[in-house]
Amino acid sequence: MIITYFIFILFSLFSSFSLSLKNTLFAGQSITDGPDGHNTIISPGARFELGFFSPGSSRNRYVGIWYKNISALTVVWVANRARPVSSDKSGKLTFNSTGFIVLHNSNGSVFWSSDPPLPSTNPSVLQLLDTGNLVISDSVTKDFLWQSFDYPGNTFLPGMKYGANLSSGLNRYLTSWKSDDDPSPGEYTNRLEIAGFPQMFLRKGSQIQFRGGHWNGLQFSGMPSLNPNTVYTYDFVFKNEEIYYEFQLINSAVITRMILNPLGILHKYVWIAKENNWMMYQTTQMDNCDRFAVCGSYGICTIEDNSPLCGCLPGFKPKSQTEWDGADWTHGCVRKTDLLKNDGFLRYSNVKLPDTRESWFDQTMNLNDCQGLCLKNRSCTAYANTDVRNGGSGCLLWFNDLIDIRQYQVGNGQDIFLKLAHSELDIIRQVLILGCFCRSKVNLGENTSGKKKRMMKIILITAAAVIVIAISMIVFFWIMRRAKLVRETNSLSTKIEEYELPQFEFSEIAIATNNFSPFNMLGQGGFGHVYKGLMHDNQEIAVKRLSKKSTQGFDEFKNELLCIAKLQHRNLVKLLGCCIHQEEKLLVYEYLSNHSLDYFIFDKIKSATVDWPKRYNIINGIARGLLYLHQDSRLRIIHRDLKASNILLDSDMNPKISDFGMARICSGNETTEIALNTTRVVGTFGYMAPEYAIDGIFSQKSDVFSFGVLTLEIICGRKNRGFTHPDHELNLLGHAWNLLNEGRELELSEPVLETTLNPMEVLRCINIGLLCVQQSPEDRPSMSSVVPMLCSDIPLAQPKKPGYFAERKVGSGESSSNGGQNVVFSNNQFTVTTVTAR
Repeated sequence: MIITYFIFILFSLFSSFSLSLKNTLFAGQSITDGPDGHNTIISPGARFELGFFSPGSSRNRYVGIWYKNISALTVVWVANRARPVSSDKSGKLTFNSTGFIVLHNSNGSVFWSSDPPLPSTNPSVLQLLDTGNLVISDSVTKDFLWQSFDYPGNTFLPGMKYGANLSSGLNRYLTSWKSDDDPSPGEYTNRLEIAGFPQMFLRKGSQIQFRGGHWNGLQFSGMPSLNPNTVYTYDFVFKNEEIYYEFQLINSAVITRMILNPLGILHKYVWIAKENNWMMYQTTQMDNCDRFAVCGSYGICTIEDNSPLCGCLPGFKPKSQTEWDGADWTHGCVRKTDLLKNDGFLRYSNVKLPDTRESWFDQTMNLNDCQGLCLKNRSCTAYANTDVRNGGSGCLLWFNDLIDIRQYQVGNGQDIFLKLAHSELDIIRQVLILGCFCRSKVNLGENTSGKKKRMMKIILITAAAVIVIAISMIVFFWIMRRAKLVRETNSLSTKIEEYELPQFEFSEIAIATNNFSPFNMLGQGGFGHVYKGLMHDNQEIAVKRLSKKSTQGFDEFKNELLCIAKLQHRNLVKLLGCCIHQEEKLLVYEYLSNHSLDYFIFDKIKSATVDWPKRYNIINGIARGLLYLHQDSRLRIIHRDLKASNILLDSDMNPKISDFGMARICSGNETTEIALNTTRVVGTFGYMAPEYAIDGIFSQKSDVFSFGVLTLEIICGRKNRGFTHPDHELNLLGHAWNLLNEGRELELSEPVLETTLNPMEVLRCINIGLLCVQQSPEDRPSMSSVVPMLCSDIPLAQPKKPGYFAERKVGSGESSSNGGQNVVFSNNQFTVTTVTAR
């Protein structure tokens, strides 16, 4: 009996040990979840492992495949990504007798099962291969009956086919995780689409974000170059049965993968064993020109210093010049001259070819035959080669508007031949000839007088002298400006050290923001762009990047840094640190997930999600934050640009005042009533106090006026600037004041608030808002009075007429859609410059 028991124990231990090491399951065998973590399947070379795991900080359990010998858990495939098993570790993965893989718990509930495998007359086995592929194979023929590579998640591995099987209807593509803690399908997909000439698309839901382009024989036309290397080979297979891309490892010791991250960015990584870390060596989306169709039809996108992002192709003009001048390129370009029968072609080089979903192609045709075919068909708009190798081959024709074109600065693109009217081609030729005329040798003729020759020499010498002087002055002022910038930067660095403000490495922020990807952009303004980032410790950040083209950018950067470096208040956005790297200047803030206040209250759909209790809390929070700036902080700060877009909201809809680039720091002996004067007025139409906009006089009462406007906007759900009403020509302030005098104040509140309204709180907030926007600064309450007014039953005074009360006509230029413009103007000349809203 003892011997039998001993044998049984040895057999159990051996079975458990062998199960943890084997790469194969036979029919009826299982692996189970459990606390020991050893019940797994390991590939023959111990490269990959399959078992139960919990991602990140989640306690949910999933069946997945990960790298066996990498310390950082790196999951490459998840079976039950849409339906996790509970955290009690009761999961069981079984390879049953019918050839299916089934995941269930102790109660028998099925959480996932594989698709039906191909039929086989022989027994089948389940194996994990060293490629990371989990396969069901025929035990005799070794043919794959089912494989995990046919059902990728967010990771593309060597040996995997990326594309469509036209016979079976199977399409293999990547889908992002929702987050690092949640592998369920996220918003982003990246797939090879076969409509027209096949090409790669990245989508967020159904909306195209990025087009990787078609395979041109060497690479996908809109993605980084695939240079020859010693690590892997790549291939694109285009057959009647299958269309797919794949790459194979040459050096099996290299560990590499491509993933689609939760933010929708495609990254390629390689494992650096010495550093025990993954290194990103390539990313697909690089700049603003990678945004799909950013320049509209017949527009072309170019990344070039001091130039607009978008231009029209030769022979085309903006569909709306007004929108184009305002950097709205979405409606694209139209032909200057309609096509006729005797059209011709213009060769345009080094471009990413347009969207090919509605194109026609023939990979056997040469370029001359392709041109003839396009010329015969009046609907044809352009043609190009399908393959750029060996001088080019194949024919690709477009029959619709050309969209999503970009100009490359290096030899990364290819030629396209645009169909244009002959008259346009003649104009283009003349422009090219005139452009070369200055380099031509001019023959003055035998009868040209000596006087004319001398005059020509004088003109040329004078012109050359003017050019030399101009260049010298430009260089001189550039050197002086550079020196001043260096001095200011050094001075600012000293201040940063005094304030003990954390300083980030530029590379650290670049990685966190996916190299400042346009897909990470949260907003932009005249002084720079704001990007979302994810630090290595999973902390989310918002990064404000100073624009190198902004004339006032450094002043704003310095001002904002010095204003809030030491400020701490629950209703002020928190500055985490900064970065000064060569010409780069970055401010790093806490990331607030609910965007800005204007994102909600001025949107008819989203405003319904912000009920009255939330709005009342927001009004109170803004008031407390402003009181802190005016009175309770160690500095006395006048914000000067308080508006809905500068109020950020955290996950609980608590408000935080942001953007201190225009703020003014008052010295310690300046009281709350002091009025300061400036010759440079900054702020936003609709929020500026009258005395500030007209006379350049500002004080803390200027912020009080802005707070009053903001309070009324929060209640009404409409912007002060551009506000219209069928019964009068007053702005929002005048409309609210009339309603107060007529005892109809509640009519001001947005209809969506009706079910959650607290009438007494609304009436009180309207009254306080109107007290804050009175014409005279002396009549407005200070924030130290406003805060207790909001939180108590203190009797309120009757407001006098608000500023800007006079009736006015609202033209198309003052529509509510333009209500977020920042303005900067001088008291001396009163010239106005409009800056894009931030």
